[in-house]
Amino acid sequence: MLDQPDLPETIARKVSASELITNLRARIAGGEYGHNERLPSERDLAERFGVARGTLREALRQLEETGYVERRAGSGTYVVYVDEDTPQAVVENTRPLDLVDARFALEPHICRLAVLQATVRDFDRAEQVLRRMETCGKDIDAFAEGDEAFHMLLAEITGNAMIKWMMTQVCKVRAHTQWEQVRSLTLDTEMMARYNREHRAILDAIRARDPEKAAEMMKAHLGEARQSLMQVTQT
Repeated sequence: MLDQPDLPETIARKVSASELITNLRARIAGGEYGHNERLPSERDLAERFGVARGTLREALRQLEETGYVERRAGSGTYVVYVDEDTPQAVVENTRPLDLVDARFALEPHICRLAVLQATVRDFDRAEQVLRRMETCGKDIDAFAEGDEAFHMLLAEITGNAMIKWMMTQVCKVRAHTQWEQVRSLTLDTEMMARYNREHRAILDAIRARDPEKAAEMMKAHLGEARQSLMQVTQT
């Protein structure tokens, strides 16, 4: 293994850049150095792996060219590699319209299950969330927090751990930087008022124990969101 610190310089120079690259790639892919994590300094890395500084710099240069790291002036070297098969990669790469389409496949059925499982306490919690959104005025961030809380609450009401996990991933995507831009472009007082009415219609249908109406109300709500996104992306 290359992980042998404090090797004499005569030995360190025998370690090639290609060997070091293979080692670092394996550690990055294995999660030892995580996404967006800053690597130790060049001096520390050279000492840790027992390599010359020139060898280390060449290895970092090639790792940057292949998308594993990014060197930022005055800050250091950061891991930018993301395994495309991990949930984190999906979060990072999901486009807003793709997310809405995925929600179409998930959330109407969440409403059907919520009809079967919701308790009086659940309705009280949902009311609190809706009132918070309905009184947030022009505060887009407060509305967005309430919106996420409402949809997450419906998933929790189902009592299905897998569905709850899936909605957690949805929320992670919505927390991504690109969604801040989307909210700034699509949300205004008129749109927030419209979404509030739609949320209220969804909750009323669940309270009435009408699964198909609840599902249809959710589809209409997501359709409104999708149309709003389409208008932004086409302009």
